[in-house]
Amino acid sequence: MAAALAVVLLGGGAVWAVGAIGGGAQPHEVLPADSLAYARLDLDPAANQKVALFQLAGKFTATKDTFSGEDPRKALFDTITQGDDSQVDFAQDVDPWLGSRIGFAAVPSGKDEPDFAVAVQVTDEELAKAGIAKLMDGDRYGIAFRDDYALLAASQELADKYAQAEGSLGDNADFNDDIAALGEQGVLSFWAHVGSIAEATKKAMTPEQAAGLQQVKDARFAGALRFDSAYVELAGVVNGAKGMTPQGDLPPANLGVLPASTAGALSISGLDQVLTKNWADIEKQATATGSADVQQMLAQIKTRYGLELPGDLATLFGKNFTFAVDSEGLSDNQFRAGARIATDPARAQAVLDKIQQAMANGGQGAPQIAKVAGDGVFTVATTDDYAKKLAETGTLADSETFKTAIADPDEANMALFVDLDKIESLYLNSMQGDEKANAQVLKAVGMSTSMTDSSATFSLRVLVN
Repeated sequence: MAAALAVVLLGGGAVWAVGAIGGGAQPHEVLPADSLAYARLDLDPAANQKVALFQLAGKFTATKDTFSGEDPRKALFDTITQGDDSQVDFAQDVDPWLGSRIGFAAVPSGKDEPDFAVAVQVTDEELAKAGIAKLMDGDRYGIAFRDDYALLAASQELADKYAQAEGSLGDNADFNDDIAALGEQGVLSFWAHVGSIAEATKKAMTPEQAAGLQQVKDARFAGALRFDSAYVELAGVVNGAKGMTPQGDLPPANLGVLPASTAGALSISGLDQVLTKNWADIEKQATATGSADVQQMLAQIKTRYGLELPGDLATLFGKNFTFAVDSEGLSDNQFRAGARIATDPARAQAVLDKIQQAMANGGQGAPQIAKVAGDGVFTVATTDDYAKKLAETGTLADSETFKTAIADPDEANMALFVDLDKIESLYLNSMQGDEKANAQVLKAVGMSTSMTDSSATFSLRVLVN
């Protein structure tokens, strides 16, 4: 979190700091109305967020000492300055004036690069001026004040302009709708108008990339970093895009039907749509870039293996493609893995048979793959017993770890799940000290995405023991 904060705030050439005093205006209420992108840090969020933040920080060696009090802003200040020669004293130079929130905005400049504005909530303007000057340590900046916020910019002219402007990002209806759809904003939240950013960088794009702007000209993205006693979550929403699911609704990822012994799995819906829709562009791009390797590979797929492209590849990837690795046998190096494919089983088996036969005829030694053809599902695996196990309806959905890791599993079109407790024997023995202690804290990783033609939601969760 400290690294992310440094990138967002220091990257803009502005002061970094955090606070713990609640109430008052939000940063988006004082930042420019035409902002292209926005990020907000709040270390006095809802009580459950603050409690979870300290609980989780206390589990890791890098943060357990600094996050030992009750003041999140001092904890983060100490974490960021740990080990450096900073002359800034938190109690004397920062605490007397610092409020609870910081906002960062990228603002159109009329040039190739945007301008930046940072809004720091303050409780005393004069003390803030002195404290910020000490934090900036001679760096050039401008500062003005608006509604209990210090507005910092690259120059005094810009800072005054932002402070005196009519309206704010808070008047943007799209922004408000996206933040509302996001729900709990947690400790860190962010928003961007993807279409406006793309338009601003249009000069640096190829003609093909510029032509694709129509799809994203109204697209916006909002996200949040939030905490729970069991996990950290990065969540987000996309609205206003076009053509994300060109052939209608996508089937669910359905990871929950995998065996309970699953160590990790990745499920993606709609790969058949992606291949079918974009194949002409893939071939065109390969030709345009002059990539002989790509062109040769595509030619070999057609001639050596006798495949019809993109149809046969679309059949192999299907409406949904789920790859899974089982935990049983890992400790004995008996690798058990396979794929469940929602497709036409007969056609998929015919395509796979063609590939294996071509490899055998070419002296390549075709790999032995176990296959099970079911009702609308084709399963392949490294062993016969795992192929049968994978083809059946499993009970992974009943696992508490899975249920916590995967948000809205019934709605997700793409999902990733890794049960780290089931595979930690593969990597813990090679670790020592703090590295090993921190790795043991991690329990699982889950990611899920739900997508329609014009919108999407996603969640990435890291679970802890």
